[in-house]
Amino acid sequence: MLTTASYYASPSSAQAGTPMPRHGKPQQRQPLLLPDAAPAGDRGGDGGGGAMRRRRFVAFLAISVALVASYHHLAPAPASRYHALFLSLGSNDTAAAHLRALTTRPHVAGTEANAVAAEYVRGVLSSSSFPTRVTPYSVLLSYPIHRSLSLSLPGHAAAFNFALVQDTYPGDPYVEASAEVIPTYFAYSGSGSIAAEVVYANYGNTKDYAYLASRGVDVAGKVALVRYGNLHCEDMVRNARAAGAAAAIVYTDAKDFGGTGAKGKRKWFPDERWLPPTGVQVGTLYYGNGDPTTPLWPSCAAGEDCERLSKEELDGSAAMPGIPALPVSARDGETILKAMGGDAAPTEWQGGEGAPMYRLGPGPAVLNLTYIGNETLATIENVFAVIEGKEEPDRYVIIGNHRDAWTFGAVDPNSGTAAMLEIAERLYKLEKKGWRPRRTIIMCSWDAEEFALIGSTEWVEDNMDMLSSRAIAYLNVDISVFGPGGFSPRSTPQLDQLIKEASQMVRDPDDPSQTLYDTMIRHHPPIARVAGAGTDFAAFLQYIGVPSLDMSYGIMEDYPVYHSLYDDYVWMERFGDPLFHRHVALASVWGLIALRLADDEILPFNYDSYASELEKCTKVVEGGCPGCPVSFAPLHKSINQLRKAANKIHKEKMMLQADNWRLKTRDYTVKVRDINDRLMMAERAFINREGLDGRPWYKHMIYASSDQDDWGTKAFPGIVSAIDKANKLNTAESWQLLQHEIYRAARAVSKASAVLDGRLT
Repeated sequence: MLTTASYYASPSSAQAGTPMPRHGKPQQRQPLLLPDAAPAGDRGGDGGGGAMRRRRFVAFLAISVALVASYHHLAPAPASRYHALFLSLGSNDTAAAHLRALTTRPHVAGTEANAVAAEYVRGVLSSSSFPTRVTPYSVLLSYPIHRSLSLSLPGHAAAFNFALVQDTYPGDPYVEASAEVIPTYFAYSGSGSIAAEVVYANYGNTKDYAYLASRGVDVAGKVALVRYGNLHCEDMVRNARAAGAAAAIVYTDAKDFGGTGAKGKRKWFPDERWLPPTGVQVGTLYYGNGDPTTPLWPSCAAGEDCERLSKEELDGSAAMPGIPALPVSARDGETILKAMGGDAAPTEWQGGEGAPMYRLGPGPAVLNLTYIGNETLATIENVFAVIEGKEEPDRYVIIGNHRDAWTFGAVDPNSGTAAMLEIAERLYKLEKKGWRPRRTIIMCSWDAEEFALIGSTEWVEDNMDMLSSRAIAYLNVDISVFGPGGFSPRSTPQLDQLIKEASQMVRDPDDPSQTLYDTMIRHHPPIARVAGAGTDFAAFLQYIGVPSLDMSYGIMEDYPVYHSLYDDYVWMERFGDPLFHRHVALASVWGLIALRLADDEILPFNYDSYASELEKCTKVVEGGCPGCPVSFAPLHKSINQLRKAANKIHKEKMMLQADNWRLKTRDYTVKVRDINDRLMMAERAFINREGLDGRPWYKHMIYASSDQDDWGTKAFPGIVSAIDKANKLNTAESWQLLQHEIYRAARAVSKASAVLDGRLT
């Protein structure tokens, strides 16, 4: 039974003030007024009148030329010139300074230190003369009150008590601040005490538990020991609970996080990038997005009245883990494995060089685990800066990054925060040169992302109607730099061409002879898809259908200190980005994409890429269901419609751009707005208000996380889930459900085609 303490306790965090937005009326250049020219047919007359008129006409031409020259001299520079200037303004020192300032203390959401970080971000944005504001919400956060873990063996009188502490390292400049790090835990873990034998379940996915069952190893009532790998912790604990485990222990295996080489010869941070033996990866176990007390509707600020789930309703929620769980280090995990018996685990379940033999259990080792958590309402703060658009202030290009961290957060997330603040300072310099965006740019610093994407989700739920009608795109960077490895974007497909064009404008920091595009295309695929619920694009894309992207430099495998004590400025300075040139490059391409979306007269969206991507995905999904008694013809038909609509609107764009020198009329302006609205709104058509089967928050019919992996990317998630169920059940009803999901996806694609086409049925 999940127990909580102080559920409606007062927030412990200090709430920063809420500055009022600064409003300024933009200066507008007066139109140039020219005198009417003489009628073309009036060429002369008697008495010298014709000569006089000719002299007046020549004088008029001279004045006109001078006025036109003066006008062009005073006219604002083309947007492309400002974009080139933006790329020249990057500063390694600025990015480094912001990261150092943001990571002096650990800053978990709801704490005083994170309120200080929020004020730092607001101060930097405000110093750039952008109107800023702070939007607070009171949400349910989770902190540990008590943790203990001990190991007992038959015939041994004394139990071994685990310290559950991450050791600081020699010369650690943050040793005093490390005392503020919250003890290792899983947010929203079930509270309780469990004493039971241990079963080793490898990476904790459903196939691993199926293997244990095939070997006759019963997990029911036991403690499941699993290692981090290809699943996030909430999925691992959910799978353990589904298998009947009474509790779960998740450890970081040295094979995956501790480096290579024989045991005793490995080096780890601060000597190498690898996770030290006592390092622990913490995280959240809430299987949902947003404030757990306000699912599917927004929360409110402290002192305001809003509907919330009761404690009893939360206890019974499938989104809560329901069992105690605890993350531990590689050293502690190995200690447990050494004490286990039973059959030897398969080769692929074993550890690295020098590791003990891993056995399946159960027992004879018995673990005694106690965890008591405190779920409490606390204040979080989203920070915003707004650069109002000149021609289309009611169209929003939104860039965002979360600010809260489990510890110091030098990589996750404040490498992204530093890059966003670097962008803000560059945009301020552009403003001083005369630039104003055509459309409004909103910069967002989200709070409480680590707990359940809470800050961004609550804001999107709070503003969904406005955003649904006005948001052009959401551009997210969670982690800007992992280390080496090249540029790694993921997006909805209509942004693919823009990403390629922008990446060709930025030199690769690790190889200046090439561009980011050159290193990107070496990846397979070069541009991945945004689908999993791993970061703040989720609410924008999967809840309201806003085109979205996320990007980083480097790869996750080069970042073994993820969510641990050792994610600090020293790690970044030594291993992630010693020169901070990767930060600058990522900020350059991120900012350039934002500028193109804000300044281009016609939005640089290409839906032909979307049609091509859906064709590929349909083949993959169809190939996973050979001989199924269903038809994918409706989906193929709808994708053909999408391609035709994409080609049609592309031709309209080309024709309009070819003629724009002579069509700067009201009709031209109306046509541009019409095309842009269709390009903007097509993604919204993929939203189904009922949501995915069993997961109503996820409303996007094309992209969502897998129902087996909250971070996994799945195209046509409803179809994939239905195939899995039908293959298991093989009933007429299950195949009928699969056909229904195919039709649902096809209808969504057809709706998007109609929006692009600009037609009514």
